[in-house]
Amino acid sequence: MTIHTSTRAAAEISPRPPRRIRKPASEIWLRNLTVGTIVVSLVLLLLIPIGIAFVGSFHDWNPLNGRFDFTGIDNYAQLFADATFWRASGNTLLFGIAAIVGRIVLGLAIAYALFSKLSRWKTFFRTIFYLPTVMPLVAVAFLWTLMYNPQFGAINTLFGLDINWLYDQRFSLLAIVIMTIWKDFGFAVILFLAGLYAIPEDVLEASSVDGAKALQKFWHIVLPLLRPMLFFVIITSMIGYLQAFVQVLVMTNGGPGTSTQLISFMIYDQAFVKYNFGYASAIAFILLIITALLTAASWRMNQSALDAPRRRRFRTRSKEKTS
Repeated sequence: MTIHTSTRAAAEISPRPPRRIRKPASEIWLRNLTVGTIVVSLVLLLLIPIGIAFVGSFHDWNPLNGRFDFTGIDNYAQLFADATFWRASGNTLLFGIAAIVGRIVLGLAIAYALFSKLSRWKTFFRTIFYLPTVMPLVAVAFLWTLMYNPQFGAINTLFGLDINWLYDQRFSLLAIVIMTIWKDFGFAVILFLAGLYAIPEDVLEASSVDGAKALQKFWHIVLPLLRPMLFFVIITSMIGYLQAFVQVLVMTNGGPGTSTQLISFMIYDQAFVKYNFGYASAIAFILLIITALLTAASWRMNQSALDAPRRRRFRTRSKEKTS
C-alpha cells in the first residue's frame, strides 16, 4: 500500500511533458510558400542556366543561326591556346591585386583615423566616405571617363599632367584601378570601423598602460583582432573583382588593344558581340573554377592563421608537462 501511494505521489509531483503547440495552418502555408518560391527561383534562375552553359561549353553554339554542334573539349583546348585569354588573365590578376590592396590599405587607414579619439565629425565623414559605394557603377565610370579626358579632364588639370589615361596602354588599366578603389573603399571603411568598435576598450587601455606605442598597438593588437573582418573584405573583394566588367565596358571597352580586357569582359565579348556562346561558356567555367580555388585557398590560409596561436599554446603546455 505504501509503495502504490508513493508511486502515485511521485507521478503527481513529476512535471508533465510540455504540450506541443501546433502552428497555425496559415503560418505553415506561408512558410512552405516562401521556401518553395526560393527553391524554384534558384533552380530556374541559377541551376538550370548553369547546367545549360556547362553543356554549351562542349558545343559550337550560336543562337542566331541555331547552331549547336557537339565539339567535345575543343573550346577548352582553344581557350588554353588563346593568347588573348592569357592576356586577359594577367590583366585580371593585376587588376584584382591592385584594387584589393588599395581598397584595404585606404579603407583601413581611414577607418583607424575615424576611430581615433582625436577625430571630430565622425558621422559626417563616415557618410561622405560611404557615398561612392551607393552610387551606380555605370554613373561613376562615366564620371571618371570625363575626369580622365586629356583635354578638359579634372585629373590632368588639377595635377598639371599631360596623360591620355584611357587611350595609353601604360595607364589605362591603372586608371580603371583608381576609379574602382575610389568607388569601393567606403564599404571597407564601414566594415573596419565595425570591427574596431568591437575591440574591447580595456584591451587598448591595457596596452597603453604597458607603454605600447601607436604602431605597436596597431600591429600587435588591433590588426590581429581585425583578422576576421579583414578576411571578409579580402574574400568579397576578390570575388567581385574577378567578375569586374562594367567599368571596363564603359571606360575603355577593353582597349586600347587588349590592355584592359579582363576575363569577364572577354566572356561578354565572345557571347554578345561575336555570338560564340560555346567558347564564352568555357571561359565562364574556367573563371568559376579559378574563383572557387582562390576562395578555398584564402579560407584555408585564414583558418591556419587562426589556429596558429592554439597550436603554439598546445605545444607549450606539452613541453611543460614533459619537463
